[in-house]
Amino acid sequence: MSGMSGEESYHAFVSARYAALRRTAYVLTGNHHDAEDLVQTALMKAAGVWGRISERPEPYVRKVMYHENISRWRRRRVTEEPLEGHDSAVEHTDSAEDRLLLAGALARLTPKQRTVLVLRYYEDLTEQQAASAMGVRLGTVKSQTRHALMRLRQLAPELVDRMERVEV
Repeated sequence: MSGMSGEESYHAFVSARYAALRRTAYVLTGNHHDAEDLVQTALMKAAGVWGRISERPEPYVRKVMYHENISRWRRRRVTEEPLEGHDSAVEHTDSAEDRLLLAGALARLTPKQRTVLVLRYYEDLTEQQAASAMGVRLGTVKSQTRHALMRLRQLAPELVDRMERVEV
């Protein structure tokens, strides 16, 4: 984005990457309203340090989103249940029924578990990259991934059964 002013390059980044950031935020939070808030917060923080990050802003913005999502949960300490059928589901499963099952199960994970699964399987980061993005040790990512997958199996055994049938 060289050749542009700082403000122009910021607006170009937001225009180009907003939809992708919002999709990731939705998977992290489980609803559109919180996803919007998360992206807006991350972009506001990015604007404040744009001169320093303008060459590679996306890793910074995504890291802010991951941390803000966990911090948001810690501040609330209240479990919120999404309205049935209100938010659309994750795009990467085969059927609408599978997407609803997965979205419901993900909504019942802790924010840290949900974040680690999003980073590992939605964002396709390695364990080390996920640890770096979350600001935690590699062992934390490994254990959180294991616990989150076990919890998903408990929350949505039908989904696991379907996936196993597809893989056979």
